[in-house]
Amino acid sequence: MTVFIFLGSLLAVMALGVPIAYSLLLSGVALMWHLDMFDAQILAQNVINGADSFPLLAVPFFMLAGEVMNVGGLSRRIVKLALTLVGHRRGGLGFVAIVAACMLAALSGSAVADTAALASLLLPMMVRAGHDKARAGGLIASAGIIAPVIPPSIGFVIFGVAANVSISKLFLAGIVPGLLMALSIAIAWWWVAKRENIVPPPKASMAERLHALKESTWALGLPVIVVVGLKMGVFTPTEAAVVAAVYALLVSTLVYRELHWRQLKDVFVTAAKTTAVIMFLVAAAMVSAWLITVADIPSKMIALLEPFMGNQTLLLIAMMVLVMAVGTAMDMTPTILIMTPVLMPVVRAAGIDPVYFGVLFIINNAIGLITPPVGTVLNVVAGVGRMKMDEVTRGVLPFMTAQFIVMFLMVFFPWLVTGPARWFHS
Repeated sequence: MTVFIFLGSLLAVMALGVPIAYSLLLSGVALMWHLDMFDAQILAQNVINGADSFPLLAVPFFMLAGEVMNVGGLSRRIVKLALTLVGHRRGGLGFVAIVAACMLAALSGSAVADTAALASLLLPMMVRAGHDKARAGGLIASAGIIAPVIPPSIGFVIFGVAANVSISKLFLAGIVPGLLMALSIAIAWWWVAKRENIVPPPKASMAERLHALKESTWALGLPVIVVVGLKMGVFTPTEAAVVAAVYALLVSTLVYRELHWRQLKDVFVTAAKTTAVIMFLVAAAMVSAWLITVADIPSKMIALLEPFMGNQTLLLIAMMVLVMAVGTAMDMTPTILIMTPVLMPVVRAAGIDPVYFGVLFIINNAIGLITPPVGTVLNVVAGVGRMKMDEVTRGVLPFMTAQFIVMFLMVFFPWLVTGPARWFHS
């Protein structure tokens, strides 16, 4: 009955069009009323405590870094470098999108920001080259969701805070899985593109490649600083976010000089608005997380999944299918905040590595960004490319399928995640 009250009230207010943050608060109130413990002070205290977290300071700084990179020319230089490296191959512009997405993912950690940059820069080029617009948009959308997996990742920050798992370990464990996601859509694009009779752009000369590399050197320095700094223990993930934001600001204003001081206000305001949405979601979800613990819902979930507890693979499959279903109706951040306090006790009771589960969980949630009907990243591509949602959905299907295959391969072969993670930590 407790689970029904919580989920029923949450889904009911969401169906009425209430924003998710307020839906979480209202479902929390309903659960408190059902448990006969309603107290406005407890509600307010949990909202404040939910946002009062030092690791969460990484979110606004990574958001700021992403905005600065898009306005300051770092993203454009990354795309230009990828174009000189692989643009001449058959379906080359698609491979450019994938390579550029991996590079941008190592800079911002925001799927929406990366996808918007890729779609505005590459989608018109792919359409002019003769590629099907829906398929090109689908590829860019599926490439954009690599951002929450390759560090620095805002998704890992939120999950690490909600699950009490090391964010540094999550960052380093996400590198290889993120690259495998890129490889999967590269194979899918190769299969799709070979059926198109499109003449690729001419091969860039070595001088052009070296020039593009020289122009993007400062941009490429950021992920190196972040990853090496985390591995060597020079700074924490929160401090890494500050380093990324300051570095992006200095490069954009003093080196590339494409970000003018008069533009800073708009950049800061945009980053602040996005951060405010995320932080309010986190704060509201902490009310639900506290009540989930008080109502002992995790033990009920453990009892429900008891038949699978003896087999970690079957248990992970069941949980991944559950997250897939939720991801079709919810955005990434609320899914993380709602599902984490419910699933983590099950994960720990079954003896599953929390970092390994965290990587699978974030990959699943990232793919949820391109699954209809919600599909936030699909909406971004549809908006930038001025396409209908059903067109982008049709175009993304082969690439989304490839990424789901990779995710379930990691379920069956944990060493794809745990092996590289141990190497990075050694």
